[in-house]
Amino acid sequence: MAGVLDGVRILEVAAWTFVPAAGAICADLGADVIKVEPPTGDPQRALQNIFNSEVVGPNPFDEIPNRGKRSLTLDLRNEAGREVLLAVARTSDVFLTSYLPSLRRRLRIDVADLREANPDIIYVRGSGWGSRGPMADAGGYDLASAWATSGLAYRLVGRDGPAPQPPAFFDLMGGNTLAGSIGMALFRRERTGKTSVVDVSLMNVGMWAMAPDIVSAPYVDSPAVQSRETPGNPLVNWYRCADGRWLYLVLLQADRFWSELCVVLDEPALAEDPRFADAASRFEHRSECVSALDAAFATRPLAQWQERFERFSGVWAPVTSPRELHAHRQVEPNGYLPELVSGEGVDFRIVASPMHFDEQPTAPGAACPELGQHNEQVLLEVGLEWDAIGQYREKGAFG
Repeated sequence: MAGVLDGVRILEVAAWTFVPAAGAICADLGADVIKVEPPTGDPQRALQNIFNSEVVGPNPFDEIPNRGKRSLTLDLRNEAGREVLLAVARTSDVFLTSYLPSLRRRLRIDVADLREANPDIIYVRGSGWGSRGPMADAGGYDLASAWATSGLAYRLVGRDGPAPQPPAFFDLMGGNTLAGSIGMALFRRERTGKTSVVDVSLMNVGMWAMAPDIVSAPYVDSPAVQSRETPGNPLVNWYRCADGRWLYLVLLQADRFWSELCVVLDEPALAEDPRFADAASRFEHRSECVSALDAAFATRPLAQWQERFERFSGVWAPVTSPRELHAHRQVEPNGYLPELVSGEGVDFRIVASPMHFDEQPTAPGAACPELGQHNEQVLLEVGLEWDAIGQYREKGAFG
């Protein structure tokens, strides 16, 4: 099936996860994404962590943000390398970068430089803190720019300090935001002929995710953190089963589901209890209601509750581990975990981009490329002859 971005070429000069993740999404959707790496490679290739030092299998920090791309190695500090970059830019629709402003100026790959080579190119910048202000040239990973700064870490402070961030948590949200922005900029150019400079920052992505807390902050003393023991609605809460597993109820229309829930719980007395007769009563007696539901859920293990809740019309879900998610009954029908083959010939599952078109799942085309795997192929496509490629090599364009 043709991808919605077939025919679009994206020239990516970016490292780590946030901005490259946008390139990966676009590649999944059919774009030709050319990842420019220094001769030593994206520093993430050498990152030592639990995923590539102790575990046998794919490194998610290579495969998630870099699948489906072509790798071109260039030394952009070398004038010959910069010339090659501009040659590729002339055939590209989008220039995608995570480089800081000072580095872009030093390498002469800023907006004016790329527009001189290709006036129609869409210039897309991902940053930690935004393109303006005193921190515009400061580095920022999602742990600092989003998790720590957005208010989420503050909300999750416990006895031992803030909760740890899941790997690449806001990087991947930011990559999705960038990919959507690229699509909108392409649409604008198609409709109006006007090109764009696009900016997405991790700080703004984090703030967007925490917008209810941030918007209400000037008017309340502290964020509206739900207590499990005294929630506003006991039917929007989490409950522990007999085997220690947890289950979430998300019954926003509580009166609609209360009687049915009591049947599923096999607790008819709760349905007749005047303390729990309606939402107002359950709010007034919310601690008692939570205690009653705690006692009910504690009578059966999660597996039995899952069987009983199959007949329930309200929204609920068990707390699911990443490993269990591989076997979730919604994964295979929707193509959420397509299979890839790594460069070493290892089959593995990758999370699909969260965009489906024409009722078809989005599937990545290939695993993360080897460093410089497509040097000659890309340069021949943009019109360089073998002799010219050899001359650029002699001048140190490729490191």
